Amino acid sequence: MSPLSAARAALRVYAAGAAVLVAQLLRRCLGGFAEPVFCRQPDRVAIVTGGTDGIGFATAKYLARLGMHVIIAGNNDAKAQEVIRKIREETLNSKVEFLYCDLGSMTSIRQFVHKFKMKNVPLHVLVNNAGVMMVPQRQTKDGFEEHLGVNYLGHFLLTNLLLDTLKESGSPGCSARVVTVSSATHYVGELNLDDLQGSRGCYSPHGAYAQSKLALVLFTYRLQRLLAAQGSHVTANVVDPGVVNTDLYRHVFWGTRLVKRVLGWLLFKTPEEGAWTTVYAAVTPDLEGVGGRYLYNEKEAGSLQVTYDQKLQQQLWATSCQLTGLPDGSPGAILR
Repeated sequence: MSPLSAARAALRVYAAGAAVLVAQLLRRCLGGFAEPVFCRQPDRVAIVTGGTDGIGFATAKYLARLGMHVIIAGNNDAKAQEVIRKIREETLNSKVEFLYCDLGSMTSIRQFVHKFKMKNVPLHVLVNNAGVMMVPQRQTKDGFEEHLGVNYLGHFLLTNLLLDTLKESGSPGCSARVVTVSSATHYVGELNLDDLQGSRGCYSPHGAYAQSKLALVLFTYRLQRLLAAQGSHVTANVVDPGVVNTDLYRHVFWGTRLVKRVLGWLLFKTPEEGAWTTVYAAVTPDLEGVGGRYLYNEKEAGSLQVTYDQKLQQQLWATSCQLTGLPDGSPGAILR
């Protein structure tokens, strides 16, 4: 990427964020965000990645409050036990636990899946939530650019390794669900299949972040298409939480950090508000058997036009299979 293209990517990302903040401010002025109400979900099991912080923590706590058995997948061992204790106390649900999973390591992901399957429990909801945002140029343990590796490829591998359990757990009228958290930045993302790692030219953390969120939307739509073709009782949807007041902003432009510090209470969603659409996608009866949707503020919305390109979906899927060492990306090959 040329320096000019990198600057353009940054401007586009901040413009997208500013547009969302304006929309959120208008909504607050017109009455704010109303917390949805959901029925209890006893005897259902959920995995939430990145559940020790921010939106992931709020999601895990909400699902636990609904009576779910919640397994938090994360890489913060030091914080995990305090998080588990807090969620158990606040929700009066003892079925909350932590399993270590570093999404930047395919070995760690496979170890997590093995440990989960050793529990011999079903899996009704997989929430692909964890992520990094606009970090400096660095690589995962497997040598992938970090946004690509953690935000996208880690969840791609995790989801595929858990699909057999999800399929066994879903049933007619009670589908298992894959909920993937993307972002409004996908609208300004550009997918470069010839250089997914952004290794050519000037590195852009903004472009890399937006590309990873775009890839998650394409992945979700392709996954849903494959699941539906098999008649599987598993659905896949993607959610946009909005601009949320979390700790992910440490690497953004200083002006954005200043706005967040001074006006975050007014412009930004709280982590709880940011989690509502994720929880909606995970449990609402309105989405029973329904997949391939992009959801924002608990409603269906349109994603970037290119995300509906089935050829591009298939190309990204095949490339992702190669990068993660999964079987080739021909339709249904991974889902059997």
